[in-house]
Amino acid sequence: MHLRFNPIRFLRTICLAAALIAAPVFGSGDAPKQKIKIDKLDDLPKHMYPVSGKASVLINSKERVLELARTVRADVEADLAGYEITDPTTLKRMYGTLLSIDLIEGKFDAALARIEQIRALEDKEAKKLTAGLTNIAMIAAKREVGSDAPTAEYKAAFSRHLTKLTAALPWSVVQDTIQQSKGRLEIFSENLLRGLVEAQMDPVVAETGELNGDQAAGVIGIRFTIDERLPLKSETIAVYQKLIEANKTVKPDIWEARSVALSKDMKLKPVLAAVWDSGVDADIFYGRMFVNASELRDGKDNDGNGFVDDIHGIAYDMNAHRATGVLFPLGDAAARMPQVMQHTKGLMDIQAAIDSPEATELKRHLSSLDSADVKGFLEDLSLAGNYSHGTHVAGIMAAGNPFIRLLVARHTYDYHTIPVARTEDWGERDGAKCLDTVEYLKRHRVRVVNMSWGESQQDAEDSLEANGIGESAEERLAIARRVFASQKEGLYNAIKNAPDILFVCAAGNADNDVEFDEYIASSFELPNLITVGAVDQAGDPTSFTSFGKTVQVYANGFEVESYVPGGARMKFSGTSMAAPNVANLAAKMIAVDPTLTPTKVIELIKKGADRTTAGGTSFLLMNPKKTMDLL
Repeated sequence: MHLRFNPIRFLRTICLAAALIAAPVFGSGDAPKQKIKIDKLDDLPKHMYPVSGKASVLINSKERVLELARTVRADVEADLAGYEITDPTTLKRMYGTLLSIDLIEGKFDAALARIEQIRALEDKEAKKLTAGLTNIAMIAAKREVGSDAPTAEYKAAFSRHLTKLTAALPWSVVQDTIQQSKGRLEIFSENLLRGLVEAQMDPVVAETGELNGDQAAGVIGIRFTIDERLPLKSETIAVYQKLIEANKTVKPDIWEARSVALSKDMKLKPVLAAVWDSGVDADIFYGRMFVNASELRDGKDNDGNGFVDDIHGIAYDMNAHRATGVLFPLGDAAARMPQVMQHTKGLMDIQAAIDSPEATELKRHLSSLDSADVKGFLEDLSLAGNYSHGTHVAGIMAAGNPFIRLLVARHTYDYHTIPVARTEDWGERDGAKCLDTVEYLKRHRVRVVNMSWGESQQDAEDSLEANGIGESAEERLAIARRVFASQKEGLYNAIKNAPDILFVCAAGNADNDVEFDEYIASSFELPNLITVGAVDQAGDPTSFTSFGKTVQVYANGFEVESYVPGGARMKFSGTSMAAPNVANLAAKMIAVDPTLTPTKVIELIKKGADRTTAGGTSFLLMNPKKTMDLL
């Protein structure tokens, strides 16, 4: 299972998506003669691409990349012709792959038409308006001055066209997206891109001799970025920076007026809430932690419940075995962690389009990073996420509630670029871990559980591929399906069989339909589960938030301040921060009225929420004050 904000996944996505790609490429031979309707992502066949040598060497050859691009194009076009795909996110990804191929092959009319296809599918207004802007400006500049024009002349023409395109945009709608695009471009460097390939693709090719569709599209996109986008990096940033400075505005913050705090003199009963996450620094929440009075910190299972030293809760290692300690152990990485924490904050700010000092420092560091150092840097970022994520979530859950008592259920998320192999045995242990965890919560009468994490079948498949497990792509897919089925069944039944506990789940940060992509637990429909999307300080949906019919309410997931281990406070963004805002409200409601059931809590949260529309999409925006007034 992985955190809803995964640094490795995020950096890989923004770098490999340089030309609006980073999409899974689907295909398996000839397309069916009659279109087959696709109801979920797994229904689409996947295609593998043989590679001789290393992927990092393949990128050096434009001829080999063009050959790969032609093969990928044939597969994607065959799938579009042969399958009825109704999910807009999947279609955007597939069109994005074709767009990158159009551009690398110099087919400009096709590329412009492809951008319009992508925009027509986009629900988020800012993304609809900004999709493909730099590509349009590139094409216009090439047509104006010619492909063989002097570099300075071409760059000047590109700047003029991009300036004209961006000046026509409504700033109030696109400001976050423009700032985010600028921030992401600032971290691009050839060394970073090559380092990602060396760290994540080369080991896979060494094990399997193949690239999957996502990786093949990534190779094409990286080659395009090195050839076309990086030479225009300074010009693009300059245009965006000028636009930002000319339109400096601060969005209103709606959340202070909606907030509710309980006071100690209300003399309410304590409410037990579980932080099912990456671990918590219990010292920060002294007096508000669950305490198992039957257990001692002596390395023994004093109460005979199967868990050792579970004074404040339980823990599992990354192999889904029982462990001890409610805060993730850093080991030798402790000395590096202060700097890595600043880089983690910078990366989350870049995702949220925030131009902070931490984001600036991270951009500087990444731009000068040697490709050989990328692997270690990525693993440190992911380790920092393990270390800090649960404590930050706990702080949001506990804010303004002296009656909350926090019980920790710690996962150990894998932070390595080559992850633990998700074999069928691992999947069965992981499913059993979910059942065991929730049984523990039930025994201690937990009322609210926050789950700012998620899982998909692709995680299992990526793990198998990275570890060279399976004789073929088809065998790996079959194993991954069985692994994911064990996880899904275990988690679903664990939640279903705890009807007296309210589970609050983060939707995810992939800007995708969680139901179509089968994310768990955010795609589940259960009466005691509420899934939460993220909005910003003004109540507008963030560019990263996932969505779908199972996402019932939206909460603040933008620059939310909370604790990190040691007691410092930092601002993080993500649906990981939105979900505990809802868990916070639920715990306060139960403190006021302990008779509330999970279904009643959900009903009141939704009844008190404001029906809001953005970009033609209607959604419920949580309003803690109104919901509490209903009590």
